[in-house]
Amino acid sequence: MASTTPWIVLIVYVLVLLFIDFFVLHKKNKTPSVKKAILEVVFFVSNALVFSGVLYWCYSHNLVANINNLSATDALIKYLTGYIIELSLSVDNLFVIAIIFTSFKIPSQYQHKLLFLGILGAIVFRAILISVGLVLINKIHGMNIVFGLFLLFTALKMLKKEAEHTEFDEPKGYMKYFRFSNVIDGGKFVTRVNGKRVFTALFGALLTIEFTDLLFALDSIPAIFAVTTDPFIVYSSNIFAIMGLRSLYFFLANMLERFVYLKYSVFAILVFVSIKLITASWVEIPEWFSLLFIGLSLGIGVYVSASIGNHKK
Repeated sequence: MASTTPWIVLIVYVLVLLFIDFFVLHKKNKTPSVKKAILEVVFFVSNALVFSGVLYWCYSHNLVANINNLSATDALIKYLTGYIIELSLSVDNLFVIAIIFTSFKIPSQYQHKLLFLGILGAIVFRAILISVGLVLINKIHGMNIVFGLFLLFTALKMLKKEAEHTEFDEPKGYMKYFRFSNVIDGGKFVTRVNGKRVFTALFGALLTIEFTDLLFALDSIPAIFAVTTDPFIVYSSNIFAIMGLRSLYFFLANMLERFVYLKYSVFAILVFVSIKLITASWVEIPEWFSLLFIGLSLGIGVYVSASIGNHKK
């Protein structure tokens, strides 16, 4: 018998982690050291794995509306697969975040504050997008093919952009609706310039981060539908990956340039997931193979990036 208990546990768990993140790990506006960033990555990844145990327990005791009749083991594997897919597809997001901070000249001590607020926005907006996506894929026959073709288009567009060495275009269309200033003013979002109230560069950067997160969600959410359409698994794996991404940014902030070939790993994963979505009605690709492919793709991307980087030195 399904209950709301798993959802309550998930929401409380996430809120506790957000509280620890903002009020304990980052209670002062200081740039985290590499060592601290590594510990934070380990902390959030560990919690994602701990929650996988909670998820296993919920499915083994029939506490979730198990629409796909998954066993507890299958649910666990799909959660981990979705989590890894979301993290891997977020690699490009890390590069974009770095560009946004550079473009708006955001000091490093304020970057975590913006990323934290970005998490809050992502929790709400992704819940909406996931709900809409699940309705579409359950109500419209062949919607998985549409999602698959969209992901394939995204992958090819990303590869073309990389080949042409084009940079991320900062979405400034909203600027005409706000009165912006380039000032920072101690981390405030609103300040006064020449007696007039204006939005600071921090607010502009926050809006841009939220906007780009929505764009990336349009890729990652259909991708996880190739793994499962179970709402609890889709949302929980998505949220835990997003939370870990913010800590991962500070760990990789100074090393993003070294891992340029990870973009090709992301391309391979997008193509694989799109094929899995398109052929879902005729071919069932086992989750162990999906995990193996994703892991190998990321591993090869890291190895090639590190090898070429060391060779250039």
